[in-house]
Amino acid sequence: MEKEIKIVFHNLGLRSFIGVDLCMECPRQDGKGCCGNYSPVFYPVDLAYLMIHKPDLIDYIFSLNDITILDASVTINNDIDGMSYKCKFHSSEGGCLLSQDLRESICRHFVCSGIGLWLEENCQQWKKFFDQLFAYEIYLNNKLTTMLIEKGLTLRNPALRPDFLRELLQLYYKEITSLPDFIKEFPD
Repeated sequence: MEKEIKIVFHNLGLRSFIGVDLCMECPRQDGKGCCGNYSPVFYPVDLAYLMIHKPDLIDYIFSLNDITILDASVTINNDIDGMSYKCKFHSSEGGCLLSQDLRESICRHFVCSGIGLWLEENCQQWKKFFDQLFAYEIYLNNKLTTMLIEKGLTLRNPALRPDFLRELLQLYYKEITSLPDFIKEFPD
């Protein structure tokens, strides 16, 4: 069966995302779609953005049970749900409880491979954009992580988290003053 799917690419710099209208009626039988297969990981770029736009979400994330905290990232491990899993931010009534800009990279960039989006010729420039953005985010997250660790800061120690987040915010602001050209070359 063929179905028309509306896909919208949003260039919002480091918070760019792909909107797909199929997600609300996901053809997977478990009602969880990709949220049953992935545990979101918030890296420094995500944490800095949340500090600026929704700091209470950071407190909420660190208050959750069954999270994995590393030096500069936190993974929200999925919950067991019947015979499979589901993301803690997933609601069977409306999908992700987080707005697109608050989601981490994979959750903002992922499009179900069953759609065949990246096979479409007219989407190749956007594929290049999101590939470059993903690579840039990895670079920036690694750079920020290295600088924070060199300053003796880690998320693993709850007593150091306020200092970690404060320093992260300062470093983030410095890094985002000049974003790569490919971001500026694409329309919003």
